[in-house]
Amino acid sequence: MQGISACDSVASLHGTNSRLACVARNDLRLFSKINSVSRGAYTWHWCAQKLHTRTNGRNMNTTVRTNARWLFGGDGRNSDSNKNAAARLERSESANEDILIFYFQLDLQTRIQYALNIEQFDAAKQLREKLAEIETEITRQREAKRGSSKNEAQDKSLDLLRARADLQKAIESENYALAAELRDAVTKLEGDSLALSAKALAYQGVKYEFRLGQKVRHKVHGYRAVICGMDPVCCESKSWMETANVEKLSKGPNQPFYQVLVDVYADPELLVAYVAEENLSEAEESEKGRFEHPYTEFLFFGEDMARDFIPVKQLREKYDQPRYEASGDEEDEDGSTKS
Repeated sequence: MQGISACDSVASLHGTNSRLACVARNDLRLFSKINSVSRGAYTWHWCAQKLHTRTNGRNMNTTVRTNARWLFGGDGRNSDSNKNAAARLERSESANEDILIFYFQLDLQTRIQYALNIEQFDAAKQLREKLAEIETEITRQREAKRGSSKNEAQDKSLDLLRARADLQKAIESENYALAAELRDAVTKLEGDSLALSAKALAYQGVKYEFRLGQKVRHKVHGYRAVICGMDPVCCESKSWMETANVEKLSKGPNQPFYQVLVDVYADPELLVAYVAEENLSEAEESEKGRFEHPYTEFLFFGEDMARDFIPVKQLREKYDQPRYEASGDEEDEDGSTKS
């Protein structure tokens, strides 16, 4: 990671234990706010400020920063466009939050390394403990959101076996009222078990058509975007799926879905979308020109020879994806790629 930090004091060469510990406490309060009911506006405002002040010497275009803030503020620009309104149905606050938490993790990792470099070992230990707590909680939330697939399916199968055994006992004891209730429970468990088994298989054998950092185009809405996350099936809430009309897709929710960064010049109010694989296509060479988005600063190193983005190592590890090499690219010692 190249110097991304949410705290100016950590960037100083005169940092102290107390100041680093203070930063850790502030970050935990931020993490609580990210997971609070009133999330979204505060989180984006915080991240926009920090990404503007810490971009390794590269200045973001003022228009980009202004447009990006419209995600939660909104100034009505292009609000009368039916095309943009339809595209915004796929906007995902959940995906946006997931990306910001990833940024938060990278920031903590950077500050841990800085503390070690200046031999502030107590501060580094405190930050490392906070990072471990946060990563544990993130893993728990991710499993709760997506389901632990195989384990969850196995648990449901065990529940089904117990219910069938109880049903048999109720029939043998001629307790038909209880047997009727258990029969309904068995029917429901069978349906749930089948769905979870299918989900577990989807997680194990999924093949993604697109890769992290790849520039794509939305087949329906036409905007350009970049892949920054992927799920084997739709992991959004039922209410989001209803709003985004997922049931109208030919493959429904049981297909890969991607977190995509939308070019802010295409639609500054969309920013982050969650899109089904069937609605994406690889960008043409003519569509791989300038791409503006505030999140590219910390998710990607730069562009490869094919003009797609190169994901940072931590992002590849998050989604267990191999490093992609475009023809002519060479690997650096740190695992990045030079164009």
